[in-house]
Amino acid sequence: MPFFQDPNIYRDILDSLQIGVSVLDLQRKIVFWSDGAEKITGYTRIDVLGHSCRDNILLHCDQVRCEMCVEKCPLHATITGGKAMETTSFIHHRAGHREPVHTWSIPLRDSRGSIIGIIQTFEGEFAVTGPDPNDQTMRARGCVDDLTGLPNQAIMYSHLREVLGTFAELHIPFGIIFLHAHDLAKFHSRFGHLAGNAMLQVLARTLRNTVWSTDFVGRWNEDQFLVILPGCDEQALCKISDRLVRMAASATIEWWGQELSIALSLGLAHGQAGDSIESLVERAQSSLREKLSQAAPPAKAMGAKRNG
Repeated sequence: MPFFQDPNIYRDILDSLQIGVSVLDLQRKIVFWSDGAEKITGYTRIDVLGHSCRDNILLHCDQVRCEMCVEKCPLHATITGGKAMETTSFIHHRAGHREPVHTWSIPLRDSRGSIIGIIQTFEGEFAVTGPDPNDQTMRARGCVDDLTGLPNQAIMYSHLREVLGTFAELHIPFGIIFLHAHDLAKFHSRFGHLAGNAMLQVLARTLRNTVWSTDFVGRWNEDQFLVILPGCDEQALCKISDRLVRMAASATIEWWGQELSIALSLGLAHGQAGDSIESLVERAQSSLREKLSQAAPPAKAMGAKRNG
């Protein structure tokens, strides 16, 4: 059929897919970027075409370490191994947060079978449970923090009562983590409230994307977030807290030519027999105060904005 002999129809088909599709050459420079890729990453074709994936566009993170470059990069493994590779990882969204994605990296071969590039598809993973920030009913009931879209303190209290009740009845372990943004007032003073609000929004989305769908992330107060981890034992709690700090450290915003970040400290507590909400929160906050008593690095600018 003549219509399907037109190569442009296949570009239109790729662009109509809801998943992201990118094509990279052997130097890992991006040569094709679909509409789905724009929607998932926030980067437009103008931003990425001709750029290396290392230019803070398709940097991958796993649950253990923050960057998966060189040997652990799925694109590198596809080129050297010559086989399709499936991964679940994080990419750096243009807005600054880390976005969980499910990816396939597939070698692109010429008519002689030689690898000439890589096809990569990616689609977003589900975010954690909690109020839909776009649900006006939940907003009207006062369940959502207006700035971040996360559950507010009242809803997080409700989740704490729930996990404590489950622990008392079924002995299912759980843990909580408080994360404190250092010197938020100084960040507002130095860069302005709009920058501070944008930073909190990026942090909120990064934290929400880093934990499991059964976990809860909420805003506790102006400079603190609370994460509730049902089914989490003490060993897992320490590993997850380390991961949260690493991922949050990679959350950035671009502001007047600078890439800004803010440091976090955390306090954690594991559910114990006889705990009340107050005793559990106090134990975690005490752990946090101990961390805050140590020297805290100030909010900083990370460097010049990349020209896109």
